[in-house]
Amino acid sequence: MSLLEQLKLYFSYDFVRFAFVAGVLISLCAGLLGVVLVLKRYSMIGDGLSHVAFGAMAVAAVLGFAPMTVALPVTVAVAVLLLLAGEKRLIKGDSAIAMLSAGSLAVGYLLLNLFPASDTGSLSGDVCASLFGSTSMMTLSGTDVWLCVGLSAAVIAFFVLFYHKIFAVTFDEGFATSAGVRVRVYNFLIAAVSGVVIVLAMKLVGALLISSLIIFPALSAMRLFRSFRSVVICSALLSVAGSLTGLLLALLLSTPTGASVAVVHIIIFGVFSLLGRLRRA
Repeated sequence: MSLLEQLKLYFSYDFVRFAFVAGVLISLCAGLLGVVLVLKRYSMIGDGLSHVAFGAMAVAAVLGFAPMTVALPVTVAVAVLLLLAGEKRLIKGDSAIAMLSAGSLAVGYLLLNLFPASDTGSLSGDVCASLFGSTSMMTLSGTDVWLCVGLSAAVIAFFVLFYHKIFAVTFDEGFATSAGVRVRVYNFLIAAVSGVVIVLAMKLVGALLISSLIIFPALSAMRLFRSFRSVVICSALLSVAGSLTGLLLALLLSTPTGASVAVVHIIIFGVFSLLGRLRRA
């Protein structure tokens, strides 16, 4: 069977089409958000929030709730609390993220081992799928995809409608305040959007590899471009292209989805780093 025939066969299945639709939307959101997080020096927040989402999903599994109904509001709430803690200097940002990351992961894994009989899908059935995104993208239902479409549309609309405000808050909060921008409100919105994107991205790459989807496309775009608009557009395109390539490799080679996507983004970063050096030479 030729490669084209093999792909045609795979795409005749609903679950494969669902995975690629969700993968494109999730990657687009992650590419947009990644630029903001990198420039605001919040690169590691993805890891912390993904572990919080994992812990929340574990609690949902034990209680018999749908994972997303618990993980989404909990992760968004924790993202906002992290911002508040940083503003009030109760705990330094990196320390708070480290505490949340280790604590949530430990609690989640402990709960799943204490209550192994609980079953709400891939989380309780396969911890590896939740941590590394090995199979979760290939088990999406139509409802999951529509939820992904709705949340992704909200994230993209936020970036499009408030692009100039996001730009101002990202680069210079002092100037943004003097220009009349309600910096605190937009920081809260960015934190909330981060929580939504993190929960969605867990479907694609898992809790432990989430930074590869959020950070690498932004860093790759910054190797070649300097303007905020160019970096955002390039990051979004690279995120989608890299994730689609990783999904195709996972489909054809039967490799873990999350690891495949992460490795593709690492390769893209290496290529763009080389191109950036050649450009400056």
